[in-house]
Amino acid sequence: MTRITAVILLSVLLISTAFPQKQSLSKFLSDSAMTNGSVSFALRDAENGELIFDNSSAKSLGQASVMKLITTAASLELLGPDHIFTTTVGYTGTIKRRSGTLEGNIVIKGGGDPSLGSERFPDCYEKFMEKWVTEIVKLGIKKIKGRVIADDSYFDFNPVPPKWNWQDIGNYYGAGVYGISLFDNTLKIHFQSGQEGTKPVMGKIEPTGAEISYFNDLTSAGSTDEGYVFSSPYSKSGWISGTIPVSDSDFVLKASIPDPPQMTAALLDGMIKKAGISVESEPTTVRKLGKAIRDSIKIITSTISPKLSELIDVLNHESVNLYAEHLLKELGKVYKGEGSVSGGREVVTGFLDSLGINTTGMFIEDGSGLSTQDAINSAGLSELLYKMKKNGKYFDVYLNSLPEAGQSGTLKSHFKDPVFSSSMRAKSGSMLRIRSYAGYLTAKSGRNLIFSIIVNNYSGPPSAVITNIEEILKETILNN
Repeated sequence: MTRITAVILLSVLLISTAFPQKQSLSKFLSDSAMTNGSVSFALRDAENGELIFDNSSAKSLGQASVMKLITTAASLELLGPDHIFTTTVGYTGTIKRRSGTLEGNIVIKGGGDPSLGSERFPDCYEKFMEKWVTEIVKLGIKKIKGRVIADDSYFDFNPVPPKWNWQDIGNYYGAGVYGISLFDNTLKIHFQSGQEGTKPVMGKIEPTGAEISYFNDLTSAGSTDEGYVFSSPYSKSGWISGTIPVSDSDFVLKASIPDPPQMTAALLDGMIKKAGISVESEPTTVRKLGKAIRDSIKIITSTISPKLSELIDVLNHESVNLYAEHLLKELGKVYKGEGSVSGGREVVTGFLDSLGINTTGMFIEDGSGLSTQDAINSAGLSELLYKMKKNGKYFDVYLNSLPEAGQSGTLKSHFKDPVFSSSMRAKSGSMLRIRSYAGYLTAKSGRNLIFSIIVNNYSGPPSAVITNIEEILKETILNN
C-alpha cells in the first residue's frame, strides 16, 4: 500500500510538473463567469512545435483581433517586408503651352495605400498634397478644361466586408477599404459636451471635404465614451447616437470617411484652385463615372507608402483594422488579380494550406477579425506561430511587430507583473464577450514557448477574464 501510495503521489507530482498551467486554468474554468463560456488553449514548444498542453484547442471560437496574426504572416511571407504602395498623380489630354490650358483631366491613380496622409507616418506624408499641387503648377497649367478624377479602381468598390456589423462601419475602427484611402479613412467630429442629460453641440468636422452631414442624437452622460456613428460607405448622411462624457472641454468622436476617393479629389481640386488654377468641372471618381480612364496618363508625381514592415509594425502594435483589410485585398490583387475580400481570403487560406496547417474549422471572413462570424482555433493559430518561427523568411520582422507585455501597444496596460518583462510578445483580441491572446513566451527556465488562448461567452467584466489569463500565462512562465 505504501508503494502504491508513493506511485500515486509521484504520478500527481509528474502531472503537476508536466502541466503547471493546469491549476490556474482549472480555477478559471470553474469560475461562475465561465458557466456558459468556452476556452480554447494551446501551448507548444517553440523549438519543435510539440503540443505541450491542450484545452479544447481544436474548438472554433470567435477570436477578434488575433486574426491579424494570420493576415500579417501571409502578407510578410507573400509580399515581402519591402513591399510598398504607390499613389500617382498625372494628367490626360494635352497642355496648350501658350494659354496654359490643360485640355484633359488631373488624375489621382490609387495604388491601395492604406496609410496615405496618416498621422502615424508624418515624415512620409508631410504636405504630400501640397507637393502634388507644386508639381502641377510647374507644368505651367493655368486652366483645366476637365476636372480632378480620383481613380479608385485598384480595389473593388465594396469597401466593407459583407459580414461586418452595422454598428461598426460608421465608426473609425470599421472604416472600409478603397483604392484610394486617405487620413486612415477617419473623420474627427468635435463636440462641446454640456451638463448631464443635455445634448452636446456639434462643432467642426476634420478634415473638410467629406460631403456628409450627421443628425446629432447624442446625450452628455457619465464619464465614458459610448457614442456611435451610423453611416454606410458612399453615403451622404448619417446619425450619431449614444452618450459622450460630461465635460467642459472639446470632445472628439471619430467616424469613418464614407467616400475617401471623392474626398481626395475634392481636396486636391480645392488646393489647385487656391493656387490660382481654374477647373471647369466638379471633382469626381472612377466609381461615379462608371467607366475606366482609357486615355493614357502622363505621370506628374508619385507618393510612396512606408514599407510593409513599417505598416505591419503599426498594424499589430495598435491593432489597426483598416491596414489589415488593405493587406487582405492587396494579397487578392497581387496573387489573384482581384482586389477583393474574397480574393484575399482565398490567398490566405492557400497560404495556411501550404504550411500544412489544417484549416478545417477556421472560418476567415476578413483580415482584421472585426467580423463576428470569424472563428478560428488555438491549435491552428499556435501552429502558424510555430511555422513562422521555424521557416518564416521574415520572422524577426513578424516577432518585432508584436507588442511587448506591459510595455507597448495593446499590451501596455496589462501583464504588468515583472514575470512578463522581456518574456512575452503577443497579439491581443477583444470584442463583446471575446478575449484572446496569442504569441511567444520565454519561460523562467529559458524554454521558448508558443501559446494561443481564446475565451468566448464569459459573464461579468472583461478585466476579470484578463486577470485569469494573466495567471495562466504567469504559471506557464514560472514552471515550464
